[in-house]
Amino acid sequence: MSRQELFRRMRKSNFFIIGAFLVILIIVISLLSPFIAPHDPVKSDLAMRLQPPDWFSAGWSGHILGTDPLGQDLLSRLMVGSRVSLQISFTVVIVTAIIGTILGIVAGYFGKTVDTVIMRISDIQVSIPPMVLAVAVMAVLGNSTTNLILVLVFTRWVQYARIVRGNVMAIRNTEFIHASQALGSSKIRMMFTQILPNVLTSLIIVMSQEFGRTILTESSLSFLGLGVPPPAPSWGVMIADGREYLATSPWVVIAPGVALMIAVLAFNFLGDGVRDVLDPKNKN
Repeated sequence: MSRQELFRRMRKSNFFIIGAFLVILIIVISLLSPFIAPHDPVKSDLAMRLQPPDWFSAGWSGHILGTDPLGQDLLSRLMVGSRVSLQISFTVVIVTAIIGTILGIVAGYFGKTVDTVIMRISDIQVSIPPMVLAVAVMAVLGNSTTNLILVLVFTRWVQYARIVRGNVMAIRNTEFIHASQALGSSKIRMMFTQILPNVLTSLIIVMSQEFGRTILTESSLSFLGLGVPPPAPSWGVMIADGREYLATSPWVVIAPGVALMIAVLAFNFLGDGVRDVLDPKNKN
């Protein structure tokens, strides 16, 4: 696909434009959050607990979105919490993509026993609901950011491996692969210089769609007390801490809930847009 055609498809895809705009905005806010957050996100002030939003009536130094049960500023915690969610999401998606791609290429290229072993392991893991597996492992290991990343990587590599394996099996007997073999290219060289570039499109599409799912899974585990440990701000923890006050102080739950919804929708829109842009079957 030429660069002009790529840009034309980007401009034509509303999903891509909206998703890219929102994702860039979220990333910028998360990167600048330590500098622009109006208050310390972990500092408690019980005298200011459950204050309603003042909506800029007190300026940037006020509690724009209100405070939580500990008197912590919600806007500051949302900003810093976006940084935590994005760091975990990016780490998980990149690591799982690397592991799944390597296993998928190896399984698809070598086939036979190697393929059987890798695919049966993936079948066993697919048979267990990812959320149930994640909760069980986190309950054993304990909640920490490192354990959370390891659990998410462990539960999400399978789809990368399966998709890459399918693409590799479709091209491993093509003429350019046989030509590389005839020229004496090593198997490792062919896998990562001849085969890998041909599966990158599918890989990029899957990665773009996984960011939103990973953020949602991280927030779900944090909501259950099995994710990011306090006092680090996390949208899931904020929703869990505020659910007791939903009837009297609904902003405590609405603010992180809306932020989580926007972030997940943004990455889902971007993922759908990337699929539309890179799909070779899309002629529009």
